[in-house]
Amino acid sequence: MIKRGFPVQVYSMNLVLKGFSRSGQCDKAMGLFSQMKKNSDYVVPDIVTYNTLISGLCKAKRLVEARALFEAMKVGENKPNLVTYSVLIDCLCKNGEVCEGLVLLEEMEREGLKADVFLYSSLISFFCGKGDVERGRELFDDMLRKKVSPNVVTYSCLMHGLSKIGRWREASDMLKDMTARGIRPDVVTYSVLADGLCKNGRAEDAIKVLDLMEQKGEEPSTLTYNVVVNGLCKEDRVEDALRILEMMTKKGKKPDVVTYNTLMKGLCVAGKVDDAMDLWKLLVSDKFHIKPDVFTFNYLIQGLCKEGRLRDALRVHSTMVEMGFPGNIVTYNVLIEGYLSVGKLIKALELWKYAVDSGFSPNSMTYRVFINGLCKMQMLSIAKGLFIKMKASGIRPTVVDFNALMASLCREDSLEQARSLFQEMRNVNHDVDVVSFNIIIDGTLKAGDIKHAKELLSDMLNMDLIPDAVTLSVLINRFSKLGLLDEAMSLYEKMVSSGHVPDVAVFDSLLKGYGLKGETEKIISLLHQMADKDVVLDSKLTSTILACLCQMSRDLDVEKILPNFSQHSEHTSKGTSIKCQEFFMKLNDAHPELKLFVAQ
Repeated sequence: MIKRGFPVQVYSMNLVLKGFSRSGQCDKAMGLFSQMKKNSDYVVPDIVTYNTLISGLCKAKRLVEARALFEAMKVGENKPNLVTYSVLIDCLCKNGEVCEGLVLLEEMEREGLKADVFLYSSLISFFCGKGDVERGRELFDDMLRKKVSPNVVTYSCLMHGLSKIGRWREASDMLKDMTARGIRPDVVTYSVLADGLCKNGRAEDAIKVLDLMEQKGEEPSTLTYNVVVNGLCKEDRVEDALRILEMMTKKGKKPDVVTYNTLMKGLCVAGKVDDAMDLWKLLVSDKFHIKPDVFTFNYLIQGLCKEGRLRDALRVHSTMVEMGFPGNIVTYNVLIEGYLSVGKLIKALELWKYAVDSGFSPNSMTYRVFINGLCKMQMLSIAKGLFIKMKASGIRPTVVDFNALMASLCREDSLEQARSLFQEMRNVNHDVDVVSFNIIIDGTLKAGDIKHAKELLSDMLNMDLIPDAVTLSVLINRFSKLGLLDEAMSLYEKMVSSGHVPDVAVFDSLLKGYGLKGETEKIISLLHQMADKDVVLDSKLTSTILACLCQMSRDLDVEKILPNFSQHSEHTSKGTSIKCQEFFMKLNDAHPELKLFVAQ
């Protein structure tokens, strides 16, 4: 056009700029813009020119250049308009510069420009996506005050944010408010609501959303069905998930690979690995409409390894490779963990070598799997060597890696090495957690260092780490063994008042401690507390109670002082009551040599 002498309109130039900007060729767009400015007699840039360039620069994350162009607009003839501000505000928020974005919003309003529904929706989406739903609600209320009508996108963003943080009732109210305003929810809105319900363990209500969609004449998408299938699988309702799959196909919706992967994962988690294998055979058959992907194989391999079916897992992996799926590092991590769990180190190392030869680099999970497996196999020196190699490779160990090594060192009575690791964690600002403290406190008490253990407990509280049931159980157990029963009982009372349920080990430790000191009243009190808390007697605890009873005075009527205990029934999860007479019968069956009941 230029060579032939045709006049070029700014509209044509803007189309070319738009093309460059959309395809990410910002340098070419800026070059053309420079030519336009140099030959202003030829073609003059307009507001669309600037907005097109700013939009392209923002998409390319070249925010500095976008801001410079924006500032140039403010002093030129083409003043920024609503589109300019909207593009920049959206870009600033996505770049994490929220304060800057909100400052621009205020500036825009001072210039007499009113934010529209698209800008509000963009801001609400950003805040809700970051979990700041309250700020999203404030913006929503602000737009209503300013008579800006929300649209389906605005509501969907808010509903999604509310659902993510468990406020599904408010999300449901949003749906009612939306329809009351005459805004028809679309498939995205319903999918968002169903997803929120499923994430809060309310898959049954998510199924009702499907029914509601049908009543309102809105066809659920494959995504909507997938959300519900996933929710049901997470609640171990795989059979119900299969019924949703059947409903989906009857409605003419073809399940996609995500649908089948969700079912595959659900079946494996539920321990229905044979059913998962049947599904896999269907997916790899030539006639089936969907082909598996790497996730399909990984879920099945993980399920098989969990069940100890390593041969089947390797067979699936071989099929995976034959079908042209090289897998990923997750595939090999799962297989390696499977072999380490049964003590087959050589096979695990072979898999690691094969993964490296296939072009995969070990990640933090690979090292974690090996370190944890080696610790369980009591190959601590190799685990320590691998831990050092991990750090040398530039991979930062996680708190889980430190904890695994510390626990093994404490088991081998290498307390000083464990302490050194614990201190290293604290020095490099690792997220020391409750488990870390539990391990080191237990090891310290095991070594008889009560003073240091108390200091650790104090450090833990100063770091705002709340002792959990394990922490308190560890302390009670160790204090009881050391004969510090007053402190052990104080911790027991704290455990109960904190809402933790003492387990069998806690009562066993306390009974043994009081039994050694011959404190009959304390033992009887504990036995009654156990009965009140429906503690189920296992063989170890039964033996401990028996030992305590044997040490009591012969003047006591044991049958009268013993409470009724609970026992598990094969037919009920609640358990049943066992009377004192039955308890003695149980003891007699377990220890016939004692002849607690002598034939008349």
